[in-house]
Amino acid sequence: MQINNPLYKNQGIHIVSSIFTIDKGVCKVLLIQRRNEPYKGKWALVGGALYNNEELEEGMIREIKEKTNITDVHLIPSRNYSKIDRSPLMRMIAVSYIAIMDIKKANLVKMTDKTENANWFPIDKIPELAYDHNEILKDAIELLKTKIVSSDMLKNLYPDGFTLPEIQKVYEAILDKKFDRRNFRKKILSLGFIMDTGKEIRFEGNKPAKLYKFKKDIIVKNVF
Repeated sequence: MQINNPLYKNQGIHIVSSIFTIDKGVCKVLLIQRRNEPYKGKWALVGGALYNNEELEEGMIREIKEKTNITDVHLIPSRNYSKIDRSPLMRMIAVSYIAIMDIKKANLVKMTDKTENANWFPIDKIPELAYDHNEILKDAIELLKTKIVSSDMLKNLYPDGFTLPEIQKVYEAILDKKFDRRNFRKKILSLGFIMDTGKEIRFEGNKPAKLYKFKKDIIVKNVF
């Protein structure tokens, strides 16, 4: 590597996160409205430039905190994006992540020094985003669909437990697919990655339902 080679100069790294939630049975993603150029006024995924004294995930956590006030997010690496002209300012490589969280626990700040607004958007009603964020989000949604049927990712959404009707709505919202209630219950219970807590709670005002939790250190495979 020749440090003085001009082809190494003027390059940076963007870190970008697609943070998902389920709101009343609808899968949504968190977007911020940019205050500054480039793309002033445009909506975008949460992210920014990595500092040269940070590791990737450290920088992503900082950007999420600075632009949304959200702190408790479990990040999963997604993809990298390297089109030469993806930023109008300089060559910027993008490293993306996905996450899913409980909307009730997101202490969201609507406006910061770098943002005009922040809000949750249904994934089927996304505006034109800054940079290549529409492409990044499209890939993130596909990864989310893969992860929820092949891992225990949803334990980050329900760390305190869930009812089977509740988690069925989550799968249906993300996968955009309806499941028969009895078949869904039979399938989930047969996989052995959740356990009955011995407690009951009401879900959406219905009669009490059993409360379940994900077991620890269980890798889920081929849920559906």
